[in-house]
This record gives sequence, structure tokens and C-alpha cells, in this order.
Amino acid sequence: MGTHYQGTDPDVRALDAFIVLARAGASVSAYVERGLATAKPTASQLGVLEAVLHLGPMCQSELAAKLLVSPGNVTTVLDNLERRKLIRRERGEDRRRFQIHLTGPGRKLIEKIFPGHVTRIREAMTVLSPEELLSLRRLLRKLGTGAAALGARPKGVTR
Repeated sequence: MGTHYQGTDPDVRALDAFIVLARAGASVSAYVERGLATAKPTASQLGVLEAVLHLGPMCQSELAAKLLVSPGNVTTVLDNLERRKLIRRERGEDRRRFQIHLTGPGRKLIEKIFPGHVTRIREAMTVLSPEELLSLRRLLRKLGTGAAALGARPKGVTR
């Protein structure tokens, strides 16, 4: 269902597209995140584990920027992961900052669940052809770049 707003054609088209984008994103996320229920990481926790697995240890502000969340939110996520002994914080050369590292159990968990996570994402995307997926990626990147040029920045992203 589109908007019931009675504005100009450009306004209605933009609002309709935004509504469809938001609903599609919510539907895909809900499907993908259901697959995390048995391993019990939240989507944010999975993001931290995956980023550190594939990019190596990094500080909290780098993780916040990668995950598009606020540094405060990352603190909570890291506290919970550390409580579960899935990550450890180590002081870096700059003693004011901690580097986030995977523990053995953290590495084992993310290596076990990430392939299934990717499979769920792929399954959710199978309604699109390979060409449509490339077009979607291009269009979404263009949309994000355009919004950023207008001054919009996701949480945690400063540049």
C-alpha cells in the first residue's frame, strides 16, 4: 500500500518509494534475523563478530562507523559480547582506546553461524535475478550517496 498523501506527483512518487523501501528492508531483516534465534546473537552482535572476523581487531569507534550505529550502542553490544566471553578488549598503543578482538569461542560461534546467515540473505534475495540484484545495489548506493550529499549521515558515520 502506498501513501494516501495528496501532494505533488514528485512528492507522492518519492513517498511511495520510501514506504516500499522501508517495508522491504523490514521484511528482509525480519526473515534474516529469525535465523539468528538459535545462536542467540542479536543483529548488532553478529555485525561486531563478523566485522572483527573479516577485518581484524578494531576500536569501538571504527566498529560504530562500520555498523552505522552510535558509539554508545556499540558499548552496550560489546559489554554483552564480553559478558558472553565472545570478545575481549585490549588496550592499544593509544591507551585511551581499546581494540576489540574475538576470543576462541567468539571465533568459533561466528564461523559456525555466518554461513547460514549468508544463506538466509541469499534466500531472501532469490526473488531478484542476478541483473536485478546488481541494479538494486547500484540504485541503493546512488540513493545513499545522494542523501549523504544533502547532509544525511547514518548514526556513527562522520564522513
